[in-house]
Amino acid sequence: MSMSRIWEGSGKLMCWFVFAYLLLLALPCMGFLPNFWSRVLTLSWDSHTHQYITEQAILNVTLETLKGNPEEEQTRLGRGFWRALGEVVKSNAAMDFLSSTRSDPVYHFDSERVDSATLMLRQFWAQTLLSVRAKQYQSARHSLGQLFHSLQDFYSHSNWVEMGRHSIYLHLLQPEEPVIPVAKEDIPTCMECFSATCRNNLMPRLTNAQQHSQLLTTGYFSTFPPKPQGKCSHGGILDSSRYMGAKGGINKDSTSPLFSPHYYLHVEAAALATEATQTVLRDLRDNVGDKAFLRLFSVKQAPALVFVMDTTGSMFEEITAARLRAHSIIQSRARSPAQTGTFLLVPFHDPAVGPVYETDDPNQFMQQMENLMALGGGDEPEMCLSAIQLALTHSPPLSEIFVFTDASPKDAHLFDAVKALALDKQSRVTFLLTEDPNHTPEVRGRRRRRSRRRTKRRIMQPLSPDRFSLYSSLSSVSGGLTIFTSNFDIHRVSAIVEDNTAADKVTLLHVESDQELMFAHSFRVDSSLKNVTIHVVGVLFECILTNPSGQSQSLLSEKGSLADLEHFQGLYRISLLFPIQQGQWKVHAKSDGHLTFNVIGDSRVDFLYYFATVTNETHPGLARVEGSPVAGVPAFLVLAVTGLAPEEEASFSHVTLLGAQGDTLHQMKLNSSSSPSLSSSFSVDEMVGYVEAVPRVPFCVRLTGRDRRGDKLERVSTEMVQPTHVQIQVLSVPRLVPGHSTMVNFEILNRGPARLFSLSMDDDCGYLHKRGPHRFHVAEQGSFHDQDPDTFPPTCSTAGGQSTCPSICNESIWSVSLVVSDRGRSGLAALQLQRGEGILTLFLSPPTTEDSMGDTQLDLDQQQSLRDQTTSGDHHYEAILEKGDSPLNVSEWVQGSSQPLWARYTASCCSAQAELLVWDTAGNMKRCNLTPDQQRQQRDRSTETSGTGRINRPDVFFLLFVLLWSPLL
Repeated sequence: MSMSRIWEGSGKLMCWFVFAYLLLLALPCMGFLPNFWSRVLTLSWDSHTHQYITEQAILNVTLETLKGNPEEEQTRLGRGFWRALGEVVKSNAAMDFLSSTRSDPVYHFDSERVDSATLMLRQFWAQTLLSVRAKQYQSARHSLGQLFHSLQDFYSHSNWVEMGRHSIYLHLLQPEEPVIPVAKEDIPTCMECFSATCRNNLMPRLTNAQQHSQLLTTGYFSTFPPKPQGKCSHGGILDSSRYMGAKGGINKDSTSPLFSPHYYLHVEAAALATEATQTVLRDLRDNVGDKAFLRLFSVKQAPALVFVMDTTGSMFEEITAARLRAHSIIQSRARSPAQTGTFLLVPFHDPAVGPVYETDDPNQFMQQMENLMALGGGDEPEMCLSAIQLALTHSPPLSEIFVFTDASPKDAHLFDAVKALALDKQSRVTFLLTEDPNHTPEVRGRRRRRSRRRTKRRIMQPLSPDRFSLYSSLSSVSGGLTIFTSNFDIHRVSAIVEDNTAADKVTLLHVESDQELMFAHSFRVDSSLKNVTIHVVGVLFECILTNPSGQSQSLLSEKGSLADLEHFQGLYRISLLFPIQQGQWKVHAKSDGHLTFNVIGDSRVDFLYYFATVTNETHPGLARVEGSPVAGVPAFLVLAVTGLAPEEEASFSHVTLLGAQGDTLHQMKLNSSSSPSLSSSFSVDEMVGYVEAVPRVPFCVRLTGRDRRGDKLERVSTEMVQPTHVQIQVLSVPRLVPGHSTMVNFEILNRGPARLFSLSMDDDCGYLHKRGPHRFHVAEQGSFHDQDPDTFPPTCSTAGGQSTCPSICNESIWSVSLVVSDRGRSGLAALQLQRGEGILTLFLSPPTTEDSMGDTQLDLDQQQSLRDQTTSGDHHYEAILEKGDSPLNVSEWVQGSSQPLWARYTASCCSAQAELLVWDTAGNMKRCNLTPDQQRQQRDRSTETSGTGRINRPDVFFLLFVLLWSPLL
């Protein structure tokens, strides 16, 4: 679709562009440029990026599959399609951003690794086919993006175009097709080139049009792997290998001669890359069928209908209401031209959860609903969050999850995982609770007996009034609702299911308020909106609705021409009456407690967004932020408007970040990302805003613009973005091939204060070999990077001392000097003298002769003097330890995981043995046994304990208590 493009860039923003461009002069670049922002950074506005090629190919083949009017069909593709397409683009671009793939020549057809890259392409293809056939569509989109990236790079990095080829290289994915050999390592492929533009720098055989004598080559990049003499470089001002013979390069990544020596062939290479991408898509469609292909990209799919049902004996009315509502929705969808969508049912009680019933056949779904029986139960908490986790895992993104229960969660430990999953999938969770949280156990028990005499409850335990708070928190952050209603009203309240799962629903307002006084909120109705509905959860004392002309209606006390109100226990449902006046509407309300307002309407015009940061490592571009953005640091907000028809040209000027109660936290201007020369009537226009500092509190995003008549447009994303101080970044690209193992490398970035972390991992199929918890320390603004936890204990090595003890022990002393360090990456955490009657003195640097005290005998007075000197600071002793002292936290002393401590133990020869315990911040422990003959042989009595194991000694638990309460945490 075409959209007016607005550049309202300030001087500050343009200065930032210049600064970013200068940064690139010192950083490498390779491959077709990753995404739209790369054109900004390289000043090559008409370059075809991986993003552009992928988007156009998917859009073209999808419209071709629909076999309808392209412009009309493109408008109706829906928000789900653009999100699915975005997942493929994200996976494609990640190949240029992940540290494990961005410099690996196999992923980019570099350094003549053509055979290895071809094998990898075929693995991606096999994985994509398997995933689609298993209906694992997100996994399929991920592997498809990886495949597209490498495939597209082949035409930019090889000499395929220079050989005069005008069709794609079929052998890459079809082994039976003719193969062209790759030039051997001892065969020169390029001639010297001494200018930015390298024309005719390939050896004649590498441009030969005669197929029987052709050879393939690809350019070498940077210093790894080493470039043999006479081979071609990738080239461009950021490639250090361009100075090695043969000088120059052959890449066709962009239209800029500064970055691409063969820039003049960029358009031809991009055209072949696009054709190859479309060929893969058509082959995929032919293999899996049109229906599965369209489901892969969520084309014209009705919103998923997802029920999470408590099936204990008290849930008869709720199950009945869900059945009736599902039947009504299915009948309504039968009259719609769109596909019926996904139906998902997850039953639960205690202790059983599931199984998951997933189908696209509405009749099968209704049969499963009919099979539900309200049986069993007794105690009040149930496994609700486990069931929601299953529903989120199996449902498509942008789903509406409806939970029917009357019990609080028994599995509260899953809350953070469920919340993260809901936010990642941008799915909303709504709870329909047939229980009053203020009921006492006695009242609640009587209610049960009256309404369900056939079900006996076990002994009632005291229940907390806030036992449903996790449900309220989850619905709040995901943009859903938590409705406390009754068995009598549950069927009418469940009308919200139909309201929210109708096609093309958009959000105009979503706010929460705890004010007891009158407050006001507003929302805007535009020309594209129909069927505007307001849901209010809570207890209203007064509610006044005012239209843009100033006409008001008191909804609780009068009928009027503006809206109809339906009131059920726990929910007010307000429907605006036709004709709905365009402009700003206001709602004034009064309550004595918590209220949630949610305003929705029917419109195809909506938006998607993500946060991103600039990356300038090997590939310039905007890298999507995985998970939540980091609080307090700059970021870019990238938005794409969906559903606008070509004749509905509109402009969008700014974005507002709103707090939970609708308050403005930050506002930013938007700039178009599109190049006029690459504009298409069949695409969405991405816009970029710059956030100087991400808010530190949760927020949602409101997009504001104007239609072609100048009337305002507003849309709101209901999920609450949760800013974080900790990021987990997946660094590797796991190849998920059935029957094979894979590894995932990750990095944890700590933007907050130094702290001790505990990491646990889980998956829904039980495939993980290592789950945790694993403990490790990360410094302020530091990072932790590894696939496996630190399991190496600290070490104690001798550094001298007196080891001679005469036969009369009370006349002499012995001593030993130690260097204590951590073999792993965690750093030292604590020390404790577990056994021995002497004194352990700690130093931050190697002790002097005076500090070491040589062979001097220590009597009691001298020992006390040493303690006094240590505490007064006259010497550089850091601390003294004796048996019986608590574990000493040394994590604040040691800056960095490799810094050691020096120690000296001195004792009477009558106490000839001692034991020192040393922990690192990962929980690994070392027992250091100290004896008079220590400098000749240090004995170790079994004694290394990994943090991944279980230590059952009381002193270890005390150590963890000390560490948790240390100032570092």
